[in-house]
Amino acid sequence: MASLKHAPRRDAIMSRRQIEGLIADGRIIVIVDQKVLKVDAWLKYHPGGDKAIMHMIGRDATDEVNSVHSTETREMMNKYRIGRIEGRWKNFLPPIQGGKFRPYVEGVSDLEEDEEEEASPTGSETSRTPSPVFDVEENVRRRGNATKASVSSSASSVSSVSTVSTMDDVMSYFDARTKEQIDLDLSKYPSLDLDTQEQVVRKYRLLYQRLLDEGLFNCNYSAYAVETCRYTFFFCAMLLFLRWGWYCTSAFWLGCLWHQLVFTVHDAGHMAITHNFHFDSVTGILIADFIGGLSVGWWKRNHNVHHIVTNSPEHDPDIEHIPFFAISHRFFQSLTSSFYERVMVYDRFAKFLLPYQAYLYYPILLFGRFNLYVLSWEYLIRGLGPRNGRAWWHRWLEITGQVFFWYWYGYCLLYKCVPTAGTRFAYIMISHMVTMPLHAQITLSHFSMSTSELGPHESFPQKMLRTTMDIDCPQWLDFFHGGLQFQAIHHLFPRMPRHNFRRAQKLVQEFCDDVGIPYALYGFVDGSKEVISRLDEVGRQARILAKCQRTIAERGDILHDLKDIGTLD
Repeated sequence: MASLKHAPRRDAIMSRRQIEGLIADGRIIVIVDQKVLKVDAWLKYHPGGDKAIMHMIGRDATDEVNSVHSTETREMMNKYRIGRIEGRWKNFLPPIQGGKFRPYVEGVSDLEEDEEEEASPTGSETSRTPSPVFDVEENVRRRGNATKASVSSSASSVSSVSTVSTMDDVMSYFDARTKEQIDLDLSKYPSLDLDTQEQVVRKYRLLYQRLLDEGLFNCNYSAYAVETCRYTFFFCAMLLFLRWGWYCTSAFWLGCLWHQLVFTVHDAGHMAITHNFHFDSVTGILIADFIGGLSVGWWKRNHNVHHIVTNSPEHDPDIEHIPFFAISHRFFQSLTSSFYERVMVYDRFAKFLLPYQAYLYYPILLFGRFNLYVLSWEYLIRGLGPRNGRAWWHRWLEITGQVFFWYWYGYCLLYKCVPTAGTRFAYIMISHMVTMPLHAQITLSHFSMSTSELGPHESFPQKMLRTTMDIDCPQWLDFFHGGLQFQAIHHLFPRMPRHNFRRAQKLVQEFCDDVGIPYALYGFVDGSKEVISRLDEVGRQARILAKCQRTIAERGDILHDLKDIGTLD
């Protein structure tokens, strides 16, 4: 009887204003397959973390949800359904991204509210005050000569550092560069109007169904048999050279093992092996925590957000590497990270390091694994993962795995088997530095791509292809890249097993040609050049900013001295 009682409410058509009012009251509202879901109760149980859901509030999350969740999970979501919508949904900007929402007023018709929204320059459609730099709707109307004139004017204001009078001149130049990048993206990619984006989504879903029908979401287990043989070879080589006393060589093979195992962990984290949540999760924990000392739970919480807000300076943790790297001048403004919930301070160390980041890129990546330890421990110690629900025990299994890892690696291998402190230090450094290509591979696919914010109406497939590149390589070298060279395909279809990416590539290219979205495909060398070029460009901007700050400071000192001696009133 209870289900019958609530059936009318669950099937009730909800207006846009009603949904906006619920969000204004603090409710977690997401649209999936025309269904309105209120997932407040699910937020703390979500195995992928709360932040991923927060970025979907007020949005049609159908493609994002379908891309990373199993059929069973999507069916489970029905219990959070509170209504449905009719027709096309216009996305809000989520509160975590700065969206503002109006409370729902009973007795005021939706027609009156809609007329008010259309008349308002800030409109509930974006739910925020328009930005002179990042308001895309405004840029769409004004792009062209106006943008070029702005860039030219701002560029001339800093062409000679001696003419700079305030930091506003410097930041206006950087803002003009951002406008220029937004304008370039708007000219290269399909229009953001709702009709065009709806066509992109429709064809993306047809592509998804075609890949599903061709069995490309089915795991090729024979490929894992080959992978297992490779892992066994690396492990045996590590033990053999350790026994012979060739410690540096042993460390090299251990690093190779860690490098290769991460690819299987990546598959397991996306449930791309068996598509069973617990089996794949435990597989990932046994490999990552017990053998590699890294937390799968941390990776999921981080990586799911990365897949939703890819290359967003304020929101994507995978590009938030201040003070070591900055791929946009926007990091010079000490942005607040919504993921880490702290200000990414552009401090003295960052100002010293970033001008040289293009030269330090590869050396810094050599130490990337040590940073992953810190992030893993922080996640587990603070209990940032779900403490209830079906994944509640994963944290304790991971902590057990961390203790086991440091027992076998730290005590049994380093302390008991490696004789001297100097040799132990060399063993640690070599085994960790050998994994550097993995960190280069991850950054390679995103660092040189767009960081522009094109507004809430950009479709999921277009955003993924705009912010991600693929790396071209011969098929025999696929094992070295571990499927991460197909990042654009992976971002479109995260649950597809990596051994099927090459087969899917041709179909994805056909989709891109059909909808007019550029498919970024570079060779490893050319892609690396693009990344270094981006880092060098932002590094030069950091040098300009530092020089302007020194000039302004020196001018201020001169004016202060003149005032002191009475030259100026």
